[in-house]
Amino acid sequence: MSKKSDMFYFNNLSECAKISLQASEFVLDFLKNYDESKADEKLDALHQIEHSGDKKKHEMLAALVREFITPIERDDLIELAQGIDNVTDAIEDIVIHYNITGHKQVRPDSIEFAELLVKCCETLTKIMEEFKNFKKSKKLPELIVELNGYEEQGDMIYIKAMKNLHTNSNDALDVIAWRDVFNYLERACDACEHVCDVVESVVIGNI
Repeated sequence: MSKKSDMFYFNNLSECAKISLQASEFVLDFLKNYDESKADEKLDALHQIEHSGDKKKHEMLAALVREFITPIERDDLIELAQGIDNVTDAIEDIVIHYNITGHKQVRPDSIEFAELLVKCCETLTKIMEEFKNFKKSKKLPELIVELNGYEEQGDMIYIKAMKNLHTNSNDALDVIAWRDVFNYLERACDACEHVCDVVESVVIGNI
């Protein structure tokens, strides 16, 4: 396989990560400027972002069907493509849940969580941009550590937010609805870390 063909896979993964970042920024803006009357409109807009990620993933899978030799293991490419797609899907789930439950307001800790999610996706994008140099990159291990650190911060925000929710809310339905929101936010951060773990595994496997 030529170097140009190799780059298709790395560029595709990088583009998918940028779409996840775009989705995370969309959700942060959605929460900061929440307007219940525009929930349907916002969900449609986010779905278009998610759909563009699906198209990129399918381009990758179609290329894998045609190619015999790939720059890294075929299974790793598939797991990375699916992993990044899972990030975008988890982000979309946040707005889907808002749309279903008809939230009247936004809890401040959900905005804090969304801000961290953007940081996770920013770092994930940098990781996938650097991934083409995985055999000799000194920056890649630093970015992996950075993303792991953000995911740990996410765990702390999740614990704090859930404690505040169960301690300060007397409305059982409100607790259930917000618990799901925080679960989706945590799931999105965890999905970022999973992609990071696959990248790390590829790096270690090629030392």
